[in-house]
Amino acid sequence: MGKTGRDWTQIYAIYGMDDWQTPVFLLIHAIFFSASSVLFLIYFDWICSSFESILPAVFSTGFARFAAGFTGSVTALSGVCLFYAAGNIFYSSVALRWDMAQRMVGAVHDWSTVKTALDVGCGRGILLNTVAMQLKKEGSSGRVVGLDRKNTTLSTLRTAGMEGVQEYVTCREGDARRLPFPDNYFDVVVSAGFLHTVGKEFGQKTAAAAAERMRVLGEVVRVLKGGEIGVIWDLIHVPEYVQRLQELKMEDIRVSERVTAFMVSSHIVSFRKPCQHVVGPSEVRLDWRFNNIC
Repeated sequence: MGKTGRDWTQIYAIYGMDDWQTPVFLLIHAIFFSASSVLFLIYFDWICSSFESILPAVFSTGFARFAAGFTGSVTALSGVCLFYAAGNIFYSSVALRWDMAQRMVGAVHDWSTVKTALDVGCGRGILLNTVAMQLKKEGSSGRVVGLDRKNTTLSTLRTAGMEGVQEYVTCREGDARRLPFPDNYFDVVVSAGFLHTVGKEFGQKTAAAAAERMRVLGEVVRVLKGGEIGVIWDLIHVPEYVQRLQELKMEDIRVSERVTAFMVSSHIVSFRKPCQHVVGPSEVRLDWRFNNIC
C-alpha cells in the first residue's frame, strides 16, 4: 500500500465491505477452535483419563495420550486456518482490490489519450475511482463508466465524491452479457473480481456458467476500440479467459503472477485488440476510424 500513499484504514472507511458475514462467521469459529485447543492443553491429563475410562478396551494409557494430543493439535490447526481464512477474505475484499486496481491501471501505459473507459462490474467503485484518479492526474477530459447489474449507483457515486473524482465518473445499471454500448466504443475496458460471478446460478463448474463468462468476455472485446487495451483481474477461471482471448485473436496477452485472493488464485490478464478483428471464420470486423493509429 505504500506505493499509493494510502492507509488501508482510509480505504476501508471510504468503501466499506459488501460481505461482512463471511469473515465474521470464520472469525467466530476460529475463536471457538482456538479456545478448545487451549482447553485441551490445560485439561490434557483429565481428557486422557476420560478416554481411558469411557473405552478402556480401546484406549491404553499411551494411545489415550496420543488420541488426546492429536485431537488437540487438529483443533489448534483448524483455529489457525480459520483465522487465516477470515483475514484473507477481509483483506481481499477491499485492501487487495485497491492494490490490484493500481496494478491494472499501470498496465495501460498512456492514459493521456484515453477519452472513454469502462469498468465492468464496478461494485462500490474501487477500480472505477482508481481509473478516474488516473484520468484526473493526466489532466484528461475523459470519463469512466461504471456498469453493474445491481443498483449500486448511489453508493458508487458517493465513493467517487469522497475520492474527489465525481466529475470523471458515470454509473449505469446493466447486464454485462449484453453491454449497452456500440462496437469499438471505449479506449480502455477493465474489470476486477467480477467475471467469475457471472453464471453462478448454473454452478461454477458447469458448461453453462463457462458459456456465460465467455459471453461477457466477448462483450468486453466487442466494445473495446481496435488497437486499445483491456485489463481483467479475476479468480479461478483465468486460463479459460486466456484461451478465449487467443481464439478471438487478441494480441499482446499477458498474465500476471499468482495472487491469493479470497483463498483462491487470481491473476491479472491484459490484452490488446487488433485493429482488424477477426470475429469468426468468415467475418472480419474492421475499425476504420482507428486503423490509422494502430
